[in-house]
Amino acid sequence: MGAGTVLEARDVDRIAAAGAKLMVAPNADPEVIRHATRLGLGVLPGVATMTEAFVALKAGASGLKLFPGEALGPEVVRAWRSVLPKATPLFPVGGVTPERIGPYRRAGADGFGIGSALYKPGASVDQIARAAQAFVQAWKEAL
Repeated sequence: MGAGTVLEARDVDRIAAAGAKLMVAPNADPEVIRHATRLGLGVLPGVATMTEAFVALKAGASGLKLFPGEALGPEVVRAWRSVLPKATPLFPVGGVTPERIGPYRRAGADGFGIGSALYKPGASVDQIARAAQAFVQAWKEAL
């Protein structure tokens, strides 16, 4: 279980108390990252620049949420892979569609955060299932 859009250290305390094992944020606040790491949570802060990426990793991030994904395409993932520590997990989030899975994976993405392309309010279970199947199929065909 995890929590997203975690912005403050006090929020980390609340999610840890609720049993969360993972924290995701739209930004890379070193104080929040260090606090979550001290509590034993996996931490995926949002980054959009190399500076933010290295600050987040230095603070203890488990991996990086490339956000917004639609602005950080496969070319960015490929370039970042050339300078980041090799074991750094990269997860584009925002604007990820089944059609973008292959190019991102071939560039070095480890996974994705998927929201509105998978679920929209009012969507039927069948619509959600078809969207999920499209993502799974794209993942399988990506490499």
